[in-house]
Amino acid sequence: MIKVEYIRDGLAEEVHTGVWVSAKPINGFSPDNDHAAPYFLRSCAKPLQATLLIDNNLDFTEEELAFCSASHAGEDCHIKVATKLLKKLKLKEDKLKCGIHAPLSKGMQNRMIVRGDSPTVLHNNCSGKHIGFLAICDKNGWDLETYEDPTHPLQIAVKEKIYDLCGVEKDYPMTTDGCGVPIVSMPLKNLVNGYIRLLEYPRLLRAIKAHPYIFGGDGRTDTEIISKTDNIIAKVGAGGLCVVLNVRECNAFVVKINDASMEARRFALFEIINRIGWGEIKYDNRITTLAGKVVGQVQVSI
Repeated sequence: MIKVEYIRDGLAEEVHTGVWVSAKPINGFSPDNDHAAPYFLRSCAKPLQATLLIDNNLDFTEEELAFCSASHAGEDCHIKVATKLLKKLKLKEDKLKCGIHAPLSKGMQNRMIVRGDSPTVLHNNCSGKHIGFLAICDKNGWDLETYEDPTHPLQIAVKEKIYDLCGVEKDYPMTTDGCGVPIVSMPLKNLVNGYIRLLEYPRLLRAIKAHPYIFGGDGRTDTEIISKTDNIIAKVGAGGLCVVLNVRECNAFVVKINDASMEARRFALFEIINRIGWGEIKYDNRITTLAGKVVGQVQVSI
């Protein structure tokens, strides 16, 4: 079990719990591999979904593959890739069904306020996935107007692909993700096994590793992990999830923080990566006053 404690002057005033599950044993540590409860994959599904781009032989650059696998921060670099890709595919942005939200990047939000810009559908962190979905539909002659429907051939293909990669042999609950498309659930063990199968898609993994900022961006934990380590791919998801794949060791683990705290998830991920020897990520776990006085620290137990 994971425990993330915020300790101020000796008192634990904030405690977050969770689990972590690995595909294979990791350097003497004992993850919660018997944890069988299913969870929705949320955005951790995106690299699994993106394998269909390669299966369909779509002519995407590595940057475009990374973007279509991303939960991006909606910065200018992301909008540029989205715009170029839509033009390349001869598609209009009004076909995207992911909805509009402000960029995840606070810096980009501030820049847009100064410029007097309003967010568009391209700022949605899932816009890359949706552009990829439209490209698959266009390639197969499937209807572009209803691609988000669970009965659409695209969504049937997505579910079948994820189940195949993850070795899921029975149905678990499905829901509609925040961006409007169906998302499956499964035990965490199946999810990490699906990431091991991503090793069969080296071009996709190379694309993510080569373009970590396009894959995430400002303040994104997966971008930070990929940029600060060798041979590691990470993908965050809502609900306190993040999967970490070690390409060199052909192993992966997933973290699930029960209360979905993104900050606690970040501390847990960095501490696990450091302790199991997959990297040496330096991070600041001090708790300070606004004047900079250290009054405590964040401690992670695994």
